[in-house]
Amino acid sequence: MADQARALSWQFWSGLTFFLIVVAGTFVGIGWLYYTAMDAQEVPLKRLVVQGDLRYVTAADVRDALIAENGVPLGSFFSADVNELRAEVEAMPWVEKASVRKEWPDILKVFVVEQVPLAHWNANQRDDALLNQAGEVFYADKSGLEGGLPYLAGPDHAVTEAVKHYRELNELLQLNGFSIAQLELSERFSVELALAQGTMLRLGREALLERIQRFIDVYPELEAHKDAPIDAIDLRYDTGVAVRWKEPNKNEKQES
Repeated sequence: MADQARALSWQFWSGLTFFLIVVAGTFVGIGWLYYTAMDAQEVPLKRLVVQGDLRYVTAADVRDALIAENGVPLGSFFSADVNELRAEVEAMPWVEKASVRKEWPDILKVFVVEQVPLAHWNANQRDDALLNQAGEVFYADKSGLEGGLPYLAGPDHAVTEAVKHYRELNELLQLNGFSIAQLELSERFSVELALAQGTMLRLGREALLERIQRFIDVYPELEAHKDAPIDAIDLRYDTGVAVRWKEPNKNEKQES
Protein backbone atom coordinates (compact mmCIF):
# COMPACT_ATOMS: atom_id res chain seq x y z
CA MET A 1 0.00 0.00 0.00
CA ALA A 2 2.81 2.38 0.91
CA ASP A 3 4.51 1.71 -2.43
CA GLN A 4 1.24 2.33 -4.27
CA ALA A 5 0.70 5.59 -2.38
CA ARG A 6 4.24 6.74 -3.19
CA ALA A 7 3.69 5.84 -6.85
CA LEU A 8 0.43 7.80 -6.98
CA SER A 9 2.09 10.75 -5.22
CA TRP A 10 4.97 10.71 -7.69
CA GLN A 11 2.58 10.55 -10.66
CA PHE A 12 0.58 13.48 -9.27
CA TRP A 13 3.58 15.71 -8.70
CA SER A 14 5.23 14.75 -11.96
CA GLY A 15 1.97 15.41 -13.80
CA LEU A 16 1.54 18.75 -12.06
CA THR A 17 5.12 19.68 -12.82
CA PHE A 18 4.65 18.80 -16.47
CA PHE A 19 1.43 20.82 -16.58
CA LEU A 20 3.13 23.85 -15.04
CA ILE A 21 6.02 23.53 -17.49
CA VAL A 22 3.55 23.41 -20.40
CA VAL A 23 1.65 26.46 -19.09
CA ALA A 24 4.85 28.39 -18.50
CA GLY A 25 6.15 27.42 -21.92
CA THR A 26 2.89 28.53 -23.51
CA PHE A 27 3.07 31.96 -21.88
CA VAL A 28 6.72 32.30 -22.82
CA GLY A 29 5.87 31.35 -26.39
CA ILE A 30 2.97 33.80 -26.52
CA GLY A 31 5.21 36.53 -25.14
CA TRP A 32 7.92 35.73 -27.65
CA LEU A 33 5.43 35.77 -30.52
CA TYR A 34 3.98 39.09 -29.33
CA TYR A 35 7.30 40.87 -29.02
CA THR A 36 8.46 39.36 -32.29
CA ALA A 37 5.31 40.59 -34.01
CA MET A 38 5.69 44.03 -32.50
CA ASP A 39 9.38 44.27 -33.33
CA ALA A 40 9.76 46.13 -36.61
CA GLN A 41 13.12 44.45 -37.12
CA GLU A 42 11.48 41.00 -37.06
CA VAL A 43 8.37 41.67 -39.20
CA PRO A 44 9.17 44.99 -40.88
CA LEU A 45 7.09 46.86 -43.40
CA LYS A 46 9.66 47.07 -46.16
CA ARG A 47 7.77 48.46 -49.13
CA LEU A 48 5.74 51.64 -49.46
CA VAL A 49 3.34 51.98 -52.38
CA VAL A 50 1.90 55.48 -52.90
CA GLN A 51 -1.05 55.81 -55.28
CA GLY A 52 -3.24 58.63 -56.48
CA ASP A 53 -3.28 61.38 -59.09
CA LEU A 54 -0.20 63.16 -57.76
CA ARG A 55 1.11 66.55 -58.85
CA TYR A 56 2.45 68.12 -55.68
CA VAL A 57 3.19 65.08 -53.46
CA THR A 58 5.82 62.40 -54.10
CA ALA A 59 6.35 58.94 -52.61
CA ALA A 60 9.50 60.30 -50.96
CA ASP A 61 7.43 63.03 -49.30
CA VAL A 62 5.04 60.42 -47.90
CA ARG A 63 7.91 58.22 -46.66
CA ASP A 64 9.52 61.21 -44.91
CA ALA A 65 6.22 61.99 -43.20
CA LEU A 66 5.97 58.41 -41.89
CA ILE A 67 9.51 57.97 -40.55
CA ALA A 68 9.35 57.26 -36.83
CA GLU A 69 11.54 59.01 -34.27
CA ASN A 70 13.51 55.81 -33.72
CA GLY A 71 14.56 55.78 -37.35
CA VAL A 72 12.39 52.81 -38.38
CA PRO A 73 10.76 53.97 -41.63
CA LEU A 74 7.39 52.23 -41.45
CA GLY A 75 7.37 49.97 -38.37
CA SER A 76 6.14 46.41 -37.90
CA PHE A 77 3.40 44.84 -39.99
CA PHE A 78 1.46 43.99 -36.83
CA SER A 79 2.16 47.03 -34.68
CA ALA A 80 1.76 49.77 -37.31
CA ASP A 81 -1.51 51.64 -36.66
CA VAL A 82 -3.06 52.54 -40.01
CA ASN A 83 -5.16 55.32 -38.43
CA GLU A 84 -2.08 56.99 -37.00
CA LEU A 85 -0.23 56.61 -40.30
CA ARG A 86 -3.19 58.08 -42.17
CA ALA A 87 -3.25 61.06 -39.82
CA GLU A 88 0.47 61.64 -40.50
CA VAL A 89 -0.12 61.64 -44.25
CA GLU A 90 -3.18 63.89 -44.02
CA ALA A 91 -1.14 66.40 -42.03
CA MET A 92 0.97 67.02 -45.15
CA PRO A 93 0.19 70.45 -46.67
CA TRP A 94 -0.82 69.26 -50.13
CA VAL A 95 -2.87 66.26 -48.95
CA GLU A 96 -6.64 66.64 -48.63
CA LYS A 97 -7.28 63.06 -47.48
CA ALA A 98 -5.61 59.66 -47.52
CA SER A 99 -6.31 55.98 -46.94
CA VAL A 100 -3.74 53.49 -45.60
CA ARG A 101 -3.77 49.70 -45.55
CA LYS A 102 -1.27 46.92 -44.93
CA GLU A 103 -0.75 44.03 -47.33
CA TRP A 104 0.97 40.86 -46.18
CA PRO A 105 3.81 40.30 -45.77
CA ASP A 106 5.61 43.65 -45.91
CA ILE A 107 3.70 46.24 -47.95
CA LEU A 108 2.14 49.50 -46.81
CA LYS A 109 -0.20 51.02 -49.39
CA VAL A 110 -1.15 54.70 -49.20
CA PHE A 111 -3.75 56.28 -51.48
CA VAL A 112 -3.49 60.07 -51.56
CA VAL A 113 -6.07 62.62 -52.66
CA GLU A 114 -4.31 65.92 -53.18
CA GLN A 115 -5.65 69.39 -52.55
CA VAL A 116 -6.93 70.94 -55.79
CA PRO A 117 -6.24 74.66 -55.57
CA LEU A 118 -8.92 77.10 -56.63
CA ALA A 119 -7.22 80.42 -55.87
CA HIS A 120 -4.66 82.30 -53.83
CA TRP A 121 -6.10 83.73 -50.62
CA ASN A 122 -5.04 87.04 -49.02
CA ALA A 123 -1.62 86.75 -50.62
CA ASN A 124 -0.62 90.13 -49.22
CA GLN A 125 -0.89 88.66 -45.71
CA ARG A 126 0.43 85.09 -46.19
CA ASP A 127 2.18 84.02 -49.36
CA ASP A 128 1.44 80.32 -48.74
CA ALA A 129 -2.34 80.63 -48.31
CA LEU A 130 -4.55 78.89 -50.85
CA LEU A 131 -8.20 77.97 -51.30
CA ASN A 132 -9.20 74.47 -52.39
CA GLN A 133 -12.20 73.54 -54.51
CA ALA A 134 -14.35 73.24 -51.38
CA GLY A 135 -13.58 76.87 -50.52
CA GLU A 136 -11.37 75.89 -47.56
CA VAL A 137 -8.12 77.64 -46.71
CA PHE A 138 -4.95 75.57 -46.61
CA TYR A 139 -1.26 76.47 -46.47
CA ALA A 140 1.32 74.96 -48.79
CA ASP A 141 4.46 75.65 -50.80
CA LYS A 142 3.34 77.33 -54.02
CA SER A 143 6.56 76.78 -55.95
CA GLY A 144 5.13 73.75 -57.75
CA LEU A 145 1.83 75.31 -58.74
CA GLU A 146 0.72 74.47 -62.26
CA GLY A 147 -1.00 77.21 -64.21
CA GLY A 148 -2.10 80.63 -63.07
CA LEU A 149 -4.58 80.93 -60.24
CA PRO A 150 -6.77 83.94 -59.47
CA TYR A 151 -6.11 86.00 -56.36
CA LEU A 152 -8.97 86.31 -53.88
CA ALA A 153 -8.87 88.61 -50.88
CA GLY A 154 -11.23 89.53 -48.11
CA PRO A 155 -11.96 89.24 -44.39
CA ASP A 156 -11.00 85.86 -42.95
CA HIS A 157 -14.56 85.33 -41.77
CA ALA A 158 -15.91 85.87 -45.30
CA VAL A 159 -14.12 83.14 -47.24
CA THR A 160 -17.41 81.50 -48.23
CA GLU A 161 -18.82 84.75 -49.61
CA ALA A 162 -15.64 85.52 -51.57
CA VAL A 163 -15.61 82.08 -53.19
CA LYS A 164 -19.33 82.27 -53.97
CA HIS A 165 -18.95 85.65 -55.69
CA TYR A 166 -15.89 84.47 -57.62
CA ARG A 167 -17.62 81.37 -58.97
CA GLU A 168 -20.86 83.11 -59.95
CA LEU A 169 -19.23 86.14 -61.54
CA ASN A 170 -16.44 84.24 -63.28
CA GLU A 171 -18.91 81.80 -64.83
CA LEU A 172 -20.86 84.63 -66.42
CA LEU A 173 -17.71 86.44 -67.52
CA GLN A 174 -16.15 83.33 -69.09
CA LEU A 175 -19.25 82.79 -71.18
CA ASN A 176 -18.44 86.15 -72.76
CA GLY A 177 -14.67 85.81 -73.19
CA PHE A 178 -13.50 87.36 -69.90
CA SER A 179 -12.02 85.90 -66.74
CA ILE A 180 -11.23 87.11 -63.23
CA ALA A 181 -7.59 87.58 -62.25
CA GLN A 182 -8.35 89.15 -58.84
CA LEU A 183 -11.38 89.56 -56.62
CA GLU A 184 -11.36 91.67 -53.49
CA LEU A 185 -14.16 91.65 -50.93
CA SER A 186 -14.05 94.61 -48.56
CA GLU A 187 -15.03 94.62 -44.90
CA ARG A 188 -18.37 96.04 -46.01
CA PHE A 189 -18.70 93.22 -48.59
CA SER A 190 -18.17 95.50 -51.56
CA VAL A 191 -16.73 93.64 -54.57
CA GLU A 192 -13.98 94.80 -56.89
CA LEU A 193 -12.58 92.73 -59.76
CA ALA A 194 -9.47 92.81 -61.89
CA LEU A 195 -10.01 91.02 -65.18
CA ALA A 196 -7.27 89.00 -66.84
CA GLN A 197 -7.75 91.35 -69.82
CA GLY A 198 -6.47 94.24 -67.69
CA THR A 199 -9.66 96.11 -66.75
CA MET A 200 -10.77 96.86 -63.19
CA LEU A 201 -14.49 96.54 -62.35
CA ARG A 202 -16.03 98.15 -59.28
CA LEU A 203 -19.31 96.38 -58.51
CA GLY A 204 -20.30 97.44 -54.99
CA ARG A 205 -22.42 95.20 -52.78
CA GLU A 206 -25.70 94.70 -54.62
CA ALA A 207 -26.99 93.22 -57.88
CA LEU A 208 -23.55 91.88 -58.80
CA LEU A 209 -24.67 89.63 -61.64
CA GLU A 210 -26.82 92.37 -63.13
CA ARG A 211 -23.88 94.77 -63.04
CA ILE A 212 -21.59 92.23 -64.69
CA GLN A 213 -24.21 91.77 -67.39
CA ARG A 214 -24.34 95.55 -67.86
CA PHE A 215 -20.55 95.56 -68.31
CA ILE A 216 -20.80 92.80 -70.90
CA ASP A 217 -23.52 94.69 -72.76
CA VAL A 218 -21.70 98.05 -72.89
CA TYR A 219 -18.13 96.79 -73.31
CA PRO A 220 -18.14 96.55 -77.13
CA GLU A 221 -19.35 100.14 -77.39
CA LEU A 222 -16.81 101.36 -74.84
CA GLU A 223 -13.98 99.53 -76.56
CA ALA A 224 -14.86 101.12 -79.86
CA HIS A 225 -15.25 104.57 -78.29
CA LYS A 226 -11.57 105.27 -77.85
CA ASP A 227 -8.25 103.91 -79.05
CA ALA A 228 -6.75 103.74 -75.56
CA PRO A 229 -7.41 100.63 -73.42
CA ILE A 230 -9.98 100.78 -70.64
CA ASP A 231 -8.39 101.04 -67.19
CA ALA A 232 -11.40 100.82 -64.88
CA ILE A 233 -15.19 100.76 -65.02
CA ASP A 234 -17.36 101.78 -62.10
CA LEU A 235 -20.70 99.96 -62.22
CA ARG A 236 -22.01 101.13 -58.85
CA TYR A 237 -24.87 103.05 -60.46
CA ASP A 238 -28.49 102.21 -61.12
CA THR A 239 -27.95 103.12 -64.78
CA GLY A 240 -24.84 103.86 -66.79
CA VAL A 241 -21.18 103.43 -65.94
CA ALA A 242 -18.14 105.58 -65.19
CA VAL A 243 -15.08 104.75 -67.29
CA ARG A 244 -11.42 105.55 -66.78
CA TRP A 245 -9.12 105.17 -69.78
CA LYS A 246 -5.44 104.44 -69.93
CA GLU A 247 -3.67 107.33 -71.55
CA PRO A 248 -0.99 106.22 -74.02
CA ASN A 249 2.53 107.28 -73.05
CA LYS A 250 1.26 109.03 -69.93
CA ASN A 251 1.06 108.03 -66.30
CA GLU A 252 -1.99 110.20 -65.71
CA LYS A 253 -5.49 108.89 -66.27
CA GLN A 254 -8.68 110.75 -66.88
CA GLU A 255 -12.34 110.16 -66.11
CA SER A 256 -14.94 110.21 -68.84
